[in-house]
Amino acid sequence: MNIEQARFNMIEQQIRTWNVLDTTLLELLAVVKREDFVPPAYRSMAFMDLEIPLPGGQSMFSPKLEARLVQDLDVHKHETVLEVGTGSGYMAALLAHKAQRVITLEIRPELAQFARDNIRRAGIANVEVVQADGSQGHAAQGPYDAILLSGSVAQVPQELLAQLKPGGRLVAIVGNEPVMTAVRITQDGGRLATQPLFDTIAPRLVGFAEAPRFHF
Repeated sequence: MNIEQARFNMIEQQIRTWNVLDTTLLELLAVVKREDFVPPAYRSMAFMDLEIPLPGGQSMFSPKLEARLVQDLDVHKHETVLEVGTGSGYMAALLAHKAQRVITLEIRPELAQFARDNIRRAGIANVEVVQADGSQGHAAQGPYDAILLSGSVAQVPQELLAQLKPGGRLVAIVGNEPVMTAVRITQDGGRLATQPLFDTIAPRLVGFAEAPRFHF
């Protein structure tokens, strides 16, 4: 397999066509080697438009969903970012190139270590992987300029929203199958403004409460 051609095809045919038009992010996708964050058994699938299995029964998002979420979080170089759901560490690596600092939370110890190893091999120094239940955020190092939930939730916990700085953004995939929506919630002078971004489907984050169901 010609890896660079496969990477080029991923960016041009999958990601750019999914309304990812941020040129700095598109350039970054060519620099951060996605194949280095994929389990060795699935390395040949690193550039395919699908979810890739990870240790602990989890999975990586498809490349286009990863890129779209990072783009819509709109991170700047002076900012501190909290990610919930580290997975392989790939999205934290992308965010690290756009932010000053990234704290990423992973509830599963085997995945937290997998991500640490991947990030270290990539030579990224401004990411801290914390093994923790991300449903309560990480107030000890907050508040944050931006928060990304790298998995779906039934609803965004208030504890996470409370850790946004004024002007801060949180991007999450909210809802239940078969309909989920990526949203951006902005802390605007004490008021929270929610903007729907796009419809998608994503695996659940572990540890987050499900919305109560009505019984008739």
